[in-house]
This record gives sequence, structure tokens and C-alpha cells, in this order.
Amino acid sequence: MKKLILIFGVGALITSCNIKKEEKGEMPEVDVDVMADAGELPEYEVNWADIDVGTTTRTVNVPKVVVVMEEEEVEVPFIDFDMPEGDSTQVSERTIMVEAEVTDTEHNLDIRKIYASGNKLFVVSELTSTDTSIADKTMRVSDQVVLKAPELDVKYYIVGQRPENMFNSKYEYVNNMSEIEKEMKDSKVIYEK
Repeated sequence: MKKLILIFGVGALITSCNIKKEEKGEMPEVDVDVMADAGELPEYEVNWADIDVGTTTRTVNVPKVVVVMEEEEVEVPFIDFDMPEGDSTQVSERTIMVEAEVTDTEHNLDIRKIYASGNKLFVVSELTSTDTSIADKTMRVSDQVVLKAPELDVKYYIVGQRPENMFNSKYEYVNNMSEIEKEMKDSKVIYEK
């Protein structure tokens, strides 16, 4: 195998250059008295392939996501759990946020209801499309509610069509509210928009 690679390497080396004989060669003359006149080896001019390295411009498809986040002061709904007196459950403030990345048209994403049941919260949002085109851009929409409550497990539902994007896989999408009403029947509505 090594011999085969060596043969191919030598063959590639020989075929990638141009060799031109410049002079005739001559063998040295030898006298029996072991005296010799200097011989002359043939001269060769070796012209290698001319290789230029640089850059060129081509049009290719490059994925780009345009997300602009700006800090603004806005009114955000605030939910405060008042725990019964004597309850030692620790209450902390956190933001419940839902997001989606959409293409083609602008969308609105609104948290419509939050249900509480035991140590679980169910956040139900609605994603609706508008008529305003965003062409081939990607847009991120979101809504949030500030919650002051004990640590609770949160499950998110979005009513609407799931946009095709890996970012949108962290929420459960349903076609309409009736698909989740059974799960919510023993829950208390703590927020409604």
C-alpha cells in the first residue's frame, strides 16, 4: 500500500510540472590509471504550475436572523399571591414570559389567561397573524406578566399555529382553547386579559 501511495505521489509530482532539457549531458572519461576528467551533468529547467491564491465574490444563501431588542419602560401586569398568615412558603418575584419567532407577517402574542392548580401554573397565550408583511425577515414577539408567588411549576400553551422554527419548540401549541379546557376545569383563573 505504501509503495502504491509513493508511486502515485511521484506520478503527481512529475505531471504537475513542465521539464525542459537545456543542454546535452556527457559521461566522464575514465583512464585505467584511475585518472578521470570531470564530467558534466545535463542541466534542466523546471517550470512549476503557476498558482494564484486569492478571493472571489459569489452569491450564496446565508441564514440571518434579525432580532432587535430595545429596552423600554412599559406597563406589565403584576400578580401578587397573598399567602395565608402562618404559611412559611417563601414568595419571590419573577417574570412569566412567552416568546415566538415568526416570519412572513407580523404577529401578536398575548398572555390571555393564567390558571393556578396546586403547585402548578398554566399560562395560556394566543398567537395571531396580522396583514403586515415582514418579507423574508424573522421577527420575535413576546408578552410577559410579573408574578410574586411561591415557586410553582409552569406549563405554557399557545393557541395558534406553530411557526416553523426550532425556537418555537419549547411551548405546546394548540389549535383552540377547547383542546385544553379539560385540563383546566379544576384550576382557578388568577389572570385574564
